[in-house]
Amino acid sequence: MDKINRRTFLSTAAVGAVALTSIIGRAADGKKLKIGVIGCGWYGMVDAKAALKVGGVEVVALCDVDSEHLAKSADEIEKLQGKRPQTFKLYEEMLKAPGLEIVIIATPPHWHALQFIAALEKGLDIYCEKPLAYDIREGRAMVDAAKKSGRIVQIGFQRRQAAAVVEARKYIQDGNAGPIVCAEAQIHYTAGLKDPTPQAPPASLDWDLWCGPGPKIPYSPQVGHFAWRLEKTSGHGHLVDWGIHLVDATRWILGEKTPRAVTAAGGIYYFKGKITTPDVLTAHFEFEKCPFTWRHRIWGAEEYAPEVSNGIFFYGEKETVFVTDNKWIVIPKGKGKERKVVETKSDAGKLHMADFLDAVRSRKQPSCQIEDAYQSTATVKLAMISYDTGAKIRWDAASEQIVGNAAAAKLLKRDYRAPWQHPWRG
Repeated sequence: MDKINRRTFLSTAAVGAVALTSIIGRAADGKKLKIGVIGCGWYGMVDAKAALKVGGVEVVALCDVDSEHLAKSADEIEKLQGKRPQTFKLYEEMLKAPGLEIVIIATPPHWHALQFIAALEKGLDIYCEKPLAYDIREGRAMVDAAKKSGRIVQIGFQRRQAAAVVEARKYIQDGNAGPIVCAEAQIHYTAGLKDPTPQAPPASLDWDLWCGPGPKIPYSPQVGHFAWRLEKTSGHGHLVDWGIHLVDATRWILGEKTPRAVTAAGGIYYFKGKITTPDVLTAHFEFEKCPFTWRHRIWGAEEYAPEVSNGIFFYGEKETVFVTDNKWIVIPKGKGKERKVVETKSDAGKLHMADFLDAVRSRKQPSCQIEDAYQSTATVKLAMISYDTGAKIRWDAASEQIVGNAAAAKLLKRDYRAPWQHPWRG
């Protein structure tokens, strides 16, 4: 396969490099921004370290309901920046920390809404991991609160900074592939499960507080730290947790908002009795411009075609374009024609954090604004509502209502466990 002529795209990469250099320069010239992190597990620390790599920040506070997580994370941050952050169990207490300016929210999504809105009420800027919320009504409450506050908000859809996605988007939007007739995406992988046997939580973990406004389910390693992504009551499964990145990238490339209708089907076939969300799923989204199909298998999956096990196909009238994290491929129509390959790498996580921190300093909204994040979150949540009800979901974007299905409409908002109260008042 031939390498595509990259002259057109080298300028894009150069602009990105110059932009990052200027952002880092502005960060170094100004005062250090004071950051607090809520949720100090795997990705909370990834985000904190990305901020430290960009520079011009100090992590002054950490919050986690697991005292062991908290102590280990504080040790690591102290080594990286030479100063130990304060530690808190309760996020409400952390938000009172003197001088705090920014909050990174990296808890499981069932906690996002309450922590997000509380941080806005304290006048703080926010970097929040995806998905935006656990349910669609939480997401709308968060959007409304963010717009009212005027604060800077960035949601963790890092692939909007990936060079391959940026370049493929420009190529498609310039019309090179012709009108896009349909798109398909998948992330097939083999999930590594932990012990699903109900048991006492670790002594360091406040499990009741971890469950918070969601149902209090029996603890097991498979529904606790990291593994919560495949648990229905917290992460809500592979599409919502990981697949949402490709759904967001697809929407961004095509210029779509939310689908008019969604149909999803699948089940738990291989991991039955071990997880509570589908290990095989197909979801069909009817967007305004073209249909989009999602598929995943999370067992015995990627070995067949690993080169396309994580990525998006855009089927155009002239060409097909495939894009993944560090590569995109143009596949011309007709037999015997050479595929054109562009391999490109970028530190999307660092770039996304840099974009956010620059927005905080400039007071201009960053690249992934909250309404966009809401639309991507609503898209995948509608698919899970379709899966849970076994019905085709018709979505009225203007009224933000599911049409003609009362049982499905009830799933737009989950009842909170007392004493927590759902933030949506509609």
